[in-house]
Amino acid sequence: MLEDKFGRRFHYLRLSVTDVCNFSCDYCLPDGYQCDSDRDFLRLSEIRQICSGFAKLGTQKIRITGGEPSLRKDLPEIIQIASTTPGIKQVAITTNGYRLAQQVESWFNAGLNSLNVSIDSLDPRMFASITGHNKLDTILTGISRALELGLKVKVNGVLMRQYNDNELERFLAWLKDTPITFRMIELMETGDNVEFFKRNHLSGEPIKQKLIAHGWTPVIQDKTAGPAQEFWHPDYRGKIGLIMPYSKDFCASCNRLRISATGKLHLCLFADKGLDIRPLLQDTDTHLLQQQLKHLLGDKEASHWLDQGFTGATKHLAMLGG
Repeated sequence: MLEDKFGRRFHYLRLSVTDVCNFSCDYCLPDGYQCDSDRDFLRLSEIRQICSGFAKLGTQKIRITGGEPSLRKDLPEIIQIASTTPGIKQVAITTNGYRLAQQVESWFNAGLNSLNVSIDSLDPRMFASITGHNKLDTILTGISRALELGLKVKVNGVLMRQYNDNELERFLAWLKDTPITFRMIELMETGDNVEFFKRNHLSGEPIKQKLIAHGWTPVIQDKTAGPAQEFWHPDYRGKIGLIMPYSKDFCASCNRLRISATGKLHLCLFADKGLDIRPLLQDTDTHLLQQQLKHLLGDKEASHWLDQGFTGATKHLAMLGG
């Protein structure tokens, strides 16, 4: 079992397979994707070793992230590798939904259990303004298809003062008859968005208190769940969640590690550097990989220190899929 010096156990791996994204979201890549790093992304054989090594150390859930993972033509093969790894019980993906309607069935057939889709606004004009693409209707069609297939669907929206501060009621109306979980994520400061963060950061705490006051009840999460506080209401088919990285003790329940698309272990989304494990992925035996993972975990810090303005090596969220 992967366990750090603070007693936190890690059942959950976020595996980035590309840092390329075709959206230009204002809070992440406002100028679009800039190729400023090595694009020798993980090969299928290396992904297989990662999945196997982590599974043997107790990992039960793998989330495939980017950038935008659907930009890899071999994404179904990646999903199949993860889903057929002994010990892995859940395979999820985070996507901007651009190709969801066309590709979700192939992902499902490869073994996908659930997906997260990014939608920061249900207003088509605002959505296009944020992302640079007029694709909201297409993405909503893809979500409907995913639900028809029986996939568990979560939708992520980043809270931003100047963009979607007034959309809570619109999202709640959507949840009335739609069996998804919508999670509002506090905007996080990164190396590239400091001024944007200062203008747009909102705390999720007032929204949490409003939900509780209107009869929303906390959902009990399992050990592989992410960091969201989720709530349900008997009058709604959908659930709502809040991810508040600036809240007290946010890191106390951390259960996830990250691998970048070029084979670096990140002990935190905001770690000051990635730790290169790629040489260990060339060995068909995962024993050395497992030993190194346990050793490197000793350097994991108690907190991300975001509240102190520390953003580490994370220039933008596309680097590691958030």
